[in-house]
Parts: sequence; C-alpha cells; structure tokens
Amino acid sequence: MTGAPLPPARETPFAADLVSLTKPRIISLLLVTTIAPMYVAGTPGWLSVLVVAVGGYLMAGGANAVNMYLDSDIDDVMVRTRLRPIPSGRMSPRSVMAFGVAIATAAVWLLAHFVNVLTAALALAGFYFYVFIYTRWLKRNSPQNIVIGGAAGAFPPLVGWAAVTGRVDLASIYLFLIVFYWTPPHFWALALNKQRDYGNAGVPMAPLVWGERETIEQMLWYTILLIALTLLPVCFGVFGWLYLASALVLGGLFLRGALAVRRERDTGNWVRPSWWLYKYSLLYLALLFLAMAVDRHVR
Repeated sequence: MTGAPLPPARETPFAADLVSLTKPRIISLLLVTTIAPMYVAGTPGWLSVLVVAVGGYLMAGGANAVNMYLDSDIDDVMVRTRLRPIPSGRMSPRSVMAFGVAIATAAVWLLAHFVNVLTAALALAGFYFYVFIYTRWLKRNSPQNIVIGGAAGAFPPLVGWAAVTGRVDLASIYLFLIVFYWTPPHFWALALNKQRDYGNAGVPMAPLVWGERETIEQMLWYTILLIALTLLPVCFGVFGWLYLASALVLGGLFLRGALAVRRERDTGNWVRPSWWLYKYSLLYLALLFLAMAVDRHVR
C-alpha cells in the first residue's frame, strides 16, 4: 500500500538527513529528564554532564534511526512521516540501519568508558526496549502499545541517576514512574488528532480501537494518577516545598487540560483542547524535572 504522490523532491543536505534521523526535538526532552536527575542525585561535574548528554543523545538518536528503518513501510503512507529520509528516497534503509547501530554502539562505549557500566547498561536497555518491545512488537499489535512501550522513554532518569550515584534506588524509580504515567495522556492527545494517519498505516492506536470516548476517559485517569504520583516523593522527603508548589501548579494545569478534552468528547470539539494538552505536556515534563533539580539544591 502506498500513499498519494509525494511533492517534488527538495534538496536536503546529507548531514541534515543524519540529524533528522535522530529526531532532535524529541531527544531534547529526553535530555532534560536525563540531566535534571543528575542534579537531583548530587552535584555532578560539567564534564560528567557533557558525557552523559552526548552519550544519551547518541543512544536515543540510534534508537530513533533504527525505528525509522523498521517503520519505513508505514512511514510512506502517513502524511507526517512521508518526507523522512527513507520514504522520500534520500537514504537507503540499510544505511539508516547502519547509522543507528553505529551511534548507539558509540554511546555504549562512551558511557561505559567515561561514566560507569551501569549507566551504559541502562541506556542500552532503553534502546532495546524501544526498538524491540515497542516498535517491533507492541506498536502494530496492541492499543496498549504506548502504555507498555512508554517505559522506553522512562529510562533516561535512571541513566542520569546511575551516572552520579552508580546505582538505582527508590528515588530514581519514582522518576521512572512519573515519565511512564505521563506518556499515555501525552501521546494519546496526539493520537486523537492523527487517527487518519494511524488508520492508513494499520497501527492500532487507542482512539482507533477503543474509540475516542474511551481514550479520552483513559487520558483523564492517567492524568490523575500522574499528579498523585508526582506528589508522592514529597511524602517520603525526597523533595521539598519548592517542588511541591511546582508539581501542584503544573499538575493543576495538566488536569485542567485533560478535563477540557473530556468536556468536549461528546461534541467532537476536542481537537483544539487536545492539541493544547499535547503541547503543554511537553512543557510540563521539562518544568517538573527542572523543579526537582532546583528544589534539591535550594534545600
């Protein structure tokens, strides 16, 4: 199955294509959830932060490139992905795969050699989870794809924590779970507006399988669980008043956005509030993790 004819090919520098394979806009948020936990866990040196940032970018970029290789068949029929290097014909699938594996391998060496083996192992685990559990297995077979597969995006806090402490403990698990429960309402807000794309590609996203009404209901419940989870570390003394105030304000806005989508679920006017929720959720996670780091150092 192929999509409509592509627009005339545009000149794209090879270097720009390589960068686009890594999905830098997505990685920027992953780096926040990697580096902020380093400052929550301690006071890392700038060189350590730089190495973890570069290693994290290479590992996540490698996973994204391999994802594009595995999804090249469906990227061709989705409007938002048809201009990627493989479906547009600018790069061969083999070269994309080789690039992804190469930079991920470089990331493993960099993190293991200059940070510690646990940090490298956790980053590699996130790579394998994203490539094999989410992309290869869940994405095309279950509407729970983004729920379970979302764990891949929750590995960065563990990576950052292990880089400073050399271990994984309860506080780092909290950070993992926050990203895990943030992922469904974040991604389903996008999926609601991209149903035609996912339907054309045969990807069983929640709105297509459960329907819009149930998906929106699930988004609200995950948002409530997320907010409760963000407050839990305060009860155990992991964070203080500054983080608590930030979590309440940021979470309140998130809940208001989810409720706005729910109010419009029967009228069909949920497009604008769901787009707002998707965009805000990106800012929410970044600011929440920054609040964690600032809180620990203020205290």
